[in-house]
Amino acid sequence: METDLIISEIDAIHKRIDQALEQKDSNIYLFNFDEEIAYKKADGTILTKADLTEEIKRYFKNLKSLSTSHYRIKSSFDDDTFTEKIARKSVVQQSNLLFFSKRKTTQTEEIYQWKKFGNEWKAVSVEITLEENY
Repeated sequence: METDLIISEIDAIHKRIDQALEQKDSNIYLFNFDEEIAYKKADGTILTKADLTEEIKRYFKNLKSLSTSHYRIKSSFDDDTFTEKIARKSVVQQSNLLFFSKRKTTQTEEIYQWKKFGNEWKAVSVEITLEENY
């Protein structure tokens, strides 16, 4: 499969993921991950799809707003797997007590592995290799 076409398709998925995060839509967000995903957080914790679902729903409950952007650092396509490393920046406003909120910026580097199932690309592995909060 042509790499430019794959990148175009994956970019559309990332756009959908970003919009789902900003709209706090866990169903659309989670749709993009395979049922057997291995999601490794920066602290080394590995989440299954069920664990990720619980964590995302809990995260969205305390979230007032989120804006996020990313860019691809590098990518490759081998053995039906598209692998990419992206850098993401997210600015989050979370509820803090009743009337107050706190703002936090998170920068991450993430490695995604994607496989195509039928007509849909799904993330089969995500690893957060770096996370900085300020």
